[in-house]
Amino acid sequence: MADSNLVVCFGEMLIDFVPTVSGVSLAEAPGFLQAPGGAPANVAIAVSRLGGRSAFIGKLGDDEFGHMLAAILRQNGVIDTGVVFDSGARTALAFVTLKADGEREFMFYRNPSADMLLTEKELNLDIIRKPSPWAAAPACFSSRYLNHALLPSFLLYGLSNSVCMATAAVFHYNSISLIAEPCRTAHLRAMEAAKEAGALLSYDANLRLPLWPSAEVAHKQILSIWDQADIIKVSEDELEFLTGESSVEDEVVMKLWRDHLKLLLVTTGKKGCKYYTKDFRGTVDSFKVVPVDTTGAGDAFVGAMLSKLVQDLSVFQDEKKLREVLRFANGGGAITTTKKGAIPSLPTKEEILTLIQGA
Repeated sequence: MADSNLVVCFGEMLIDFVPTVSGVSLAEAPGFLQAPGGAPANVAIAVSRLGGRSAFIGKLGDDEFGHMLAAILRQNGVIDTGVVFDSGARTALAFVTLKADGEREFMFYRNPSADMLLTEKELNLDIIRKPSPWAAAPACFSSRYLNHALLPSFLLYGLSNSVCMATAAVFHYNSISLIAEPCRTAHLRAMEAAKEAGALLSYDANLRLPLWPSAEVAHKQILSIWDQADIIKVSEDELEFLTGESSVEDEVVMKLWRDHLKLLLVTTGKKGCKYYTKDFRGTVDSFKVVPVDTTGAGDAFVGAMLSKLVQDLSVFQDEKKLREVLRFANGGGAITTTKKGAIPSLPTKEEILTLIQGA
């Protein structure tokens, strides 16, 4: 049986290099800010920063960047026992071009990067499916408060990162880990284990077309696991790519609907988001902010949404509750656009509530 609130995120973690000024090409940028990122890792840290419980599964290079990223996960309270290191491949890098309005384009260095080389044998599936002796214990009952010398060894099993281990309630992923083997097979196995453990599957399309061999391959592979997800989030651009239509009208969005889905979301940038369930659909407006860098905004949205959803699964049947969750998620996404970089910009619960109360 799944733990009530653990969100496990699977996929890539990397370093974003963000220009110090907006509206210039990479070649014209006078300098870059080093910012940790990677969509699944962003979501894991977003959940933790908002007071939730999260874990990350992925592969990093056995280099300074890789160990720095693993430390950032731990510093943000994310369980990192699913992280492995590759001595033969580097941690992925991404250079981000910021347009004048804060929108961005990416140039990736990953040929191959460590995240692409995660194998099925390297998966720590215990994070997803195996409750520890501490699964029912409060999160505050952690290793940093215990005198290990006074406890028998069996009681220490499962203590990691000052957070009690437990089976996932939500397993979150995106499409980038589908691009190449062996990571694709590892991704599919982790999804299977999560489903068997009773976790909800959360899928962010997260289209990064330059990483795929072709648009046709991207389209096919992104949709290849569509029918397995319980929650799916797409952006306006991803909606157009997957449906072939440049519209966010309901009849277009419903081309992506599947009967097994609990929630389909379309994020519409500064306008907010659209939601679809079996019983109702609607729109939730966002908040007016001055955008600086939109990197990580969608991940902040997803993290905020999942941090609330795992606390009360009745939101799938209660439209009022769902709208409150999505307003909170919109707040998280909006705040993230006001700073540069993804992880450094992810908000706290107090920041989101302040934005909502001041709207």
